[in-house]
Formats: sequence, structure tokens, C-alpha cells
Amino acid sequence: MEDERIVQLYLERDESAIRFSCEKYGSRLRALSYGITSDAQTAEECENDAYLEAWKLIPPNEPRSYLYAFLARIVRHVSIDRCRERASLKRGGYVVELSEEMETCLPLSDDMESTVEAKELGRAIGGYLHTIPREKRVIFVRRYFYLDSVAEIGWRCAVSESKVKSSLFRTRNELREYLIKEGYTV
Repeated sequence: MEDERIVQLYLERDESAIRFSCEKYGSRLRALSYGITSDAQTAEECENDAYLEAWKLIPPNEPRSYLYAFLARIVRHVSIDRCRERASLKRGGYVVELSEEMETCLPLSDDMESTVEAKELGRAIGGYLHTIPREKRVIFVRRYFYLDSVAEIGWRCAVSESKVKSSLFRTRNELREYLIKEGYTV
């Protein structure tokens, strides 16, 4: 079933929307969650929580052309929150380590909590990612969205770990420069 039709079912408050979402994206969402939680049962719970959250968020949101991205974002946040609750983040503080890596290139201000500004920053980062070569973009997204380790990224992209580290370092620095040019204070 097409995403647009599934979203229409959500808007109509038809519970079959959840079933169709699960059939179409369930395995991918569980895999994403498992990559964060390292626990199959927790990943399944996070997937189910993501469907509930999507039920609450559609409407007012209407992710007709980006349903997977919408659900993936939800399951990612639910999974990270679950790890924080358990106080046992994947690979012992892994998410904290990744946050510290990104602090060097993202603007930090009290008003960043504003939803509008966060969305603008997200669009700016997305704009930057569309300007870089595919391999660098894949490495960056695998690290900071999917939370893959450097070794996992190297294996997936068939490159050395040192190349992954170097690519991430350069991409963060280039992102910082891009955001400064876009008017963000880093």
C-alpha cells in the first residue's frame, strides 16, 4: 500500500493504518531500534510505541511523502529514550559520545528549544548533506542517525575505519563552516 493511502487511514482514524505501517516498515523500524538498544524485545516494544506515537501525531502532521522517515525518527527517539531509562546505553555511553562529537559543529543556545528554530536547523543540515558526495553522506547519516559504530560503517561501506573517522571529522568541520555561513553561531 502506498504511503499516501496509509497516512489517509491515520487521518481517518482507521486502526488498519498501524497494521499497514507494520507490514510495510516494521522490519526496518525494528532493525533501527535494535541497532540502538541491542535488544530484540526492546526493539519490538519501541516499534510498537512508535506506532502509538504516530497515531497521536497524525493529525496534525501529514507525512504523505515521507512516512518511513517520520516513523524512523519516532522509533529512533523512543529507542534512545528507552536506553536512557535503562541507564545502559549501547556500548556504554555511546549516545553521549556521539552527542559530544556533534557539539563541535551544532549551535548551542537556549532558544534552540524552539521548535521552529530546530526545524530550520534540520533543514540547514539536510541542505548541507545534499551538497556532499554520497559516500560521505552515508557515513555521516549511519553514524549520527542510525548510531552505527565506526567499525560497522567501515564494513557497510567497504572502507577502513581510519577512512570513516577521517570522513566524519572532515564532514563535521565542513558542516560547522556551512552552518556559520547560513547564520548559525557555533
